Amino acid sequence: MQKIVLASTSVTRRQMLENAGLVFETAPARIDEDEIKQSLLAEGATGGEIADVLAERKAAYVSRQQPEKIIIGADQILECDGELFSKPVDRVGAAAQLRRLRGCDHDLVSVVCVVRGGQRVWHHLDRAHLKMRAFSDDFLEDYLDAVGDTVLEGPGGYRVEGRGAQLFSRITGDYFTILGLPLLPLLDYLRIQDSLQT
Repeated sequence: MQKIVLASTSVTRRQMLENAGLVFETAPARIDEDEIKQSLLAEGATGGEIADVLAERKAAYVSRQQPEKIIIGADQILECDGELFSKPVDRVGAAAQLRRLRGCDHDLVSVVCVVRGGQRVWHHLDRAHLKMRAFSDDFLEDYLDAVGDTVLEGPGGYRVEGRGAQLFSRITGDYFTILGLPLLPLLDYLRIQDSLQT
């Protein structure tokens, strides 16, 4: 079996693969996501297209150093009424994102990509739909106090696998997609490639 590398420093993605029983390494993908995103936005790219390019670029970066391994890259974009959200950089930014999303529907678009020998060999895009409830400002401040810096780990300033679940009135879609990695299609692909036991 070929060795697998996750091109990410995301704790959530690492935990998902570990919990699924994969044996893998991690390696950071040192790419300028903001620059790539801004360039793609200027060209009129959709959120799904941006997530797809970022996932591939992350995996390709790591593949240049480890071409003999299967490299997994992933990315997630939050879309709300045509506006794209990235990870907030601080608590103030997270609060602003959550206020903007309060009472609204939005989509999380997650892409996983596999690169081998510098070439993209597989990818999968999935979308989940979420409805955030109209929570109070007091709830928002209590939430931000309770979750601390984890609010900076994903677009929108929440993690549904924790206290962030209280922000929502409805969620439609794959749980793993919401966490930022369409896991089941990835596992299917790895089994087909004899990188996982069938």
